[in-house]
Amino acid sequence: MLCPYSSPRWRPAAFPPPRGAPASRWRKLSELEKHLGTRLLNRSTRRLTLTDAGQSYLAACRRILDEVSEAERIAAGEYSSPTGELVITAPVVFGRLHVLPVITGFLAVYPQVNVRLTLSDRITQLVEEHIDLAVRIGELPDSAMVAIRVGSIRRIVCASPAYLAMHGTPEKPPDLAGHNCITFEGLAAPATWSFGAGKMETTVAVRSRLQVNTAEAAIDAAIAGLGLTKVLSYQADAAVRAGALRVVLEPFEPPPWPVSLVHAGQGRLPVKLRAFLDFAAPRLKERLAGSL
Repeated sequence: MLCPYSSPRWRPAAFPPPRGAPASRWRKLSELEKHLGTRLLNRSTRRLTLTDAGQSYLAACRRILDEVSEAERIAAGEYSSPTGELVITAPVVFGRLHVLPVITGFLAVYPQVNVRLTLSDRITQLVEEHIDLAVRIGELPDSAMVAIRVGSIRRIVCASPAYLAMHGTPEKPPDLAGHNCITFEGLAAPATWSFGAGKMETTVAVRSRLQVNTAEAAIDAAIAGLGLTKVLSYQADAAVRAGALRVVLEPFEPPPWPVSLVHAGQGRLPVKLRAFLDFAAPRLKERLAGSL
């Protein structure tokens, strides 16, 4: 078969880079262009771009591979009973705290299904990366994806009782100017925190005594009494319930972010995915309803 994506050496997401690619790959591409009688790539010393013919050929190859995958799923019985591998991605901390326990229960009920869980805070591309389901936190862009909302997450400010007893409890966002803050670069800018929404949104400058790149580090520093920190509610849930942290400025919190189960929703859903959605959605809703 002359479609380059029929070989595992090729991936449909991109062509080889202009420099450093194996000579065999360039030879195969040249042979393919010669066979087709057209150029698929515009080449320069700095970059490669698809020609119009290349874009059409790439789209056709993807359609062929999708049809082959569909035929394999049908042959494997994925549309008749829950079976096969299910690929799921979720944010790191949320996935460990909430998604993994649900998956553990699901695997006990469906012994013919295997799950590959990837915990990552980057936004993955479901179709291109062959992911069946993603757990997303935040507002979703308009797309052809199907989303099932299972709850919401607050953005909270918290500090240890000892810190608040020594420095006082801020009653409104401008009070933060007189406090020590621990900033988490994954959620907000180090110099400012935002509160409210729309016309009621307020941005205040904060004094960052410590800047970290993980929520766990920010929470640990807050528990140690270093200052106030702003994190997602599920990240601090255990510490708040244990009394190690207290939430402040609740009336000024921005609107909660939705938590959604997102899948491509193209054509008929494999039974394994439908079974997981039916199993996971109510359990995640219950878990999130019981959290901050």
